[in-house]
Amino acid sequence: MTLYNRRIWRNRIGISLSMLAMSLGLIALMWILWTLFSKGFAALSLDLFTQDTPAPGSDGGGLRNAIVGSGLILFFSMLISTPIGILAGIYLAEYGRVSKFASFTRFMTDIMLSAPSIVIGLFVYALFVVTTGGFSGWAGSLALALIAIPVVVRTTENMLKLVPTSLREAAFAVGAPRWQVSLKVTLRAVKSGVVTGVLLAMARITGETAPLLFTALNNQFFSTNMAEPMGNLPVVIFQFALSPYENWVNLAWGGALLIALLVLAVNIGVRVVFRNKVKH
Repeated sequence: MTLYNRRIWRNRIGISLSMLAMSLGLIALMWILWTLFSKGFAALSLDLFTQDTPAPGSDGGGLRNAIVGSGLILFFSMLISTPIGILAGIYLAEYGRVSKFASFTRFMTDIMLSAPSIVIGLFVYALFVVTTGGFSGWAGSLALALIAIPVVVRTTENMLKLVPTSLREAAFAVGAPRWQVSLKVTLRAVKSGVVTGVLLAMARITGETAPLLFTALNNQFFSTNMAEPMGNLPVVIFQFALSPYENWVNLAWGGALLIALLVLAVNIGVRVVFRNKVKH
C-alpha cells in the first residue's frame, strides 16, 4: 500500500470515528430532550403558573412562588455580574494586557471558572448568610453572580482581542480618548459577542442548585422579599424529583422544562435580533 493510500484510509477512519462520536452524542441528547419534553409538557397547566408549591401529601399545586423567586434571583445576579464582568473584560483587553495585576486577575478568573459551584455557595454562606443571620434571596443572587462574572469577563476580553488594531488607531487619530475608544468603538464592534457571553453566563447559572441550597434555600409560600428565604426552581426541582409524591415529581418535570425553554428562548431571540441588525 502506497503512502497516499495509507493517508486516504487514515482519513476515512478518522472521519468515521468522528461521525460515530457525533452520532452517539446526538442520540444521547435527543433521548434527554425527548424525555424532558414528553414528561415536562404533560405537567404544564394553568395551575403551574397560578398556584404555589403544595404541602406534602396534598393534591394539585404549582410553581408560582418558585418561578417568581427564580426570576428575581436571576435578575439581580445578572444585574450585578454583567457590568462588573464587562468592565473587567475591557480593562484586561484594553488597559492591562501585560501588567502584573491583569495577569493576577486572569489567574483568579480561571480559578473561579473551574471552581465547583458548591464551593461558591459555601463561600457565600460563610461570608454572607452567617454574618446576616439567615438565608435570603440576596445571598442567592450574590452566589450566582460570582459564578457568572468570570464567564462574562473571559468572553468580553476574548471578543475585544479580536478587534483589529487599525480600528483603535483610527479612533485615536481623530482625538478620541482611550475610554471613548474602549466603550464606543471596540466594545460596540463586538457587542454581539459580548451579549452572547452574557447569555452564556445566564445559561450557566439558571439551573444551578447547590449554591442556592446554601444561600436562598427555599420557601413554600409566595414571597418577593429578597431579604428572606426565597423559593426557586432549581431547589424545588431537586426536592420534588426525589419525593415519593407523584404530583411533586410531575411539578419537577414541569419546572425542568421551564428552565430549558427559558435558556432556549433567550438564545434564539438574541441571535435573531442581532442577525436582523447585521442584515440592515
